[in-house]
Amino acid sequence: MIQKTYFKTKDYCKVKFSFSTDHAETVEVFGLNNDWDTAVVLKKKKDGSFSGDVSLPKDSQHEFRYRVNTTDWINDPEADHEVPNIFGSSNSVIVLNP
Repeated sequence: MIQKTYFKTKDYCKVKFSFSTDHAETVEVFGLNNDWDTAVVLKKKKDGSFSGDVSLPKDSQHEFRYRVNTTDWINDPEADHEVPNIFGSSNSVIVLNP
């Protein structure tokens, strides 16, 4: 799940990523701000799901993917859309327009 919170007086949007999958020990988000080398590590909650917040600029869009257990790349079914990537699969896209 992706939850966007826009602020009238700020030039960024707070984005909450929530992800749930069976047998996951770690979930990371890659690709935000076109950074595929640095992950946003989601925190594991008591119910087994993962979540984390990040601030991203308004009027922007970002390709991203979740990496589960450091090996499995997964798209978010609730992303705004998907685009093909150079590896023959696709990336999730989040669009931030208030």
